Amino acid sequence: MSFAVIDGRRIEYAAIPGDAGARPTLVFLHEGLGSVALWRDFPRRVARRLSAPALVYSRFGYGASDGLNAERTPRFMHEEALDVLPALLDRLQIERPVLIGHSDGASIALIHAAAAARPVRGLVCLAPHVFVERLCVDSIAKIRRSYFETDLRQRLAKYHARVDDAFLGWADIWLRPEFLAWSIEDLMDRIDQPLLLIQGRDDEYGTLAQLDRIEARVKGPMSRFVLSDCGHSPHRDQEAAALDAIVGFVGGLG
Repeated sequence: MSFAVIDGRRIEYAAIPGDAGARPTLVFLHEGLGSVALWRDFPRRVARRLSAPALVYSRFGYGASDGLNAERTPRFMHEEALDVLPALLDRLQIERPVLIGHSDGASIALIHAAAAARPVRGLVCLAPHVFVERLCVDSIAKIRRSYFETDLRQRLAKYHARVDDAFLGWADIWLRPEFLAWSIEDLMDRIDQPLLLIQGRDDEYGTLAQLDRIEARVKGPMSRFVLSDCGHSPHRDQEAAALDAIVGFVGGLG
């Protein structure tokens, strides 16, 4: 693992080598409870198939990155997409990446592509959120109870140095009443980059209405891949299918 310093704070990342002259850099953006380690070997497998360079990083509060320095607000994904991610890409000299995001990471990728005024070669969004569904809120409330009533906190502590920042920083903002109005649908008509959407039919945190809302508004070429027998993590539940879809999409970008 390596660390970059953003505004005086350390952020954990892993760089995967590849042919930067032939392929854009793949930038992996993890879910609300993810980290570099929790992606497991998936980014390396995608990068290897494409011979592409890749970046995987843990957002502040996650993995071995420094902790949160303030309570999150409903704009926390905008702050990541428009402040932290651009600073990290500049620090590591990454231009025109393909953003590959999962869940909150997919939403961050969409916000960045729409509003950061920076070139993005393409987007892969696994189980994205563009508005808040009751299904998602109920699932987060359930897992929050598990955090205090089971060994979930201990299991997550293996992957997060500041486990309460990682878990409660995520769960508590999603469960605040004012977050029910959160939406990035108004940004979708600014997206004209090639886009691949992947979601499981059994996703416990979102319905296919998320993909419908995106598809109705984006301007660029879009592909949609819905997987059966698959929950909120297509890259784990249907790893081979998700891998093939991503490799085919990125390979088609030229």
